[in-house]
Amino acid sequence: MVLYFTSNVVDPPATIYMGKDKFENEDLIKHGWPEDVWFHADKLSSAHVYLRLSPGQSWETIPTELLDDLAQLCKANSIEGNKKDNINIVYTPWSNLFKRGDMAPGQVTYKNPKLVKRVHVTERQNAIVNRLNKTKKITYPDLYQMRMERDKEEKREKTMAANKQKADERKAAEEYKLVKDETSLSKMFANLAAERKNKGTEKSKPTSNNIFGDSSDDEDDVSGRRNQEIDDFF
Repeated sequence: MVLYFTSNVVDPPATIYMGKDKFENEDLIKHGWPEDVWFHADKLSSAHVYLRLSPGQSWETIPTELLDDLAQLCKANSIEGNKKDNINIVYTPWSNLFKRGDMAPGQVTYKNPKLVKRVHVTERQNAIVNRLNKTKKITYPDLYQMRMERDKEEKREKTMAANKQKADERKAAEEYKLVKDETSLSKMFANLAAERKNKGTEKSKPTSNNIFGDSSDDEDDVSGRRNQEIDDFF
């Protein structure tokens, strides 16, 4: 049996859950999600309370109001801690939990103690506890199956993202090739146009003979006419 709660102090609302006893806590430890954050009364027996982070959220930047909800829920579900004031609640990512083979059911330690934070609770806040209890839902989920479905969906999303990246890279390569080809064609046409222009200029360029005439030919014609006139005179 797993107890689910909803905290409306944040938007979107946060999902909180915990096991009924130490044996169910074993299943929660075993089948937790990478998005889960584990809460527990420090150095006291208490329920294992989990926060399931939304996509993009970080366990290191959990809003203070949400931390208060989780801390109060932990305190209220600790037989000894519920009777005391000024206790600490520890929390860490689920992935930082470590279960040794010789540990009792529900008992865990940390892989890295540096990844553990604390929230100080001065006293029980009934208003918070009552608000959360009104959202409580008792379920009997298949935690193993839920984790498998979660991992399957993550794999599908990663595959889609990888395929999209490959498609974007292909499109970018094709566009680059198209631009490169268009640039090459533009240069080729520009060179051809320049060559045609140069050839046309050479053909239309006037020579000295065209402008002034051939002076040697003109002189021969004049001399010939003069000789003919002399012959006719005599």
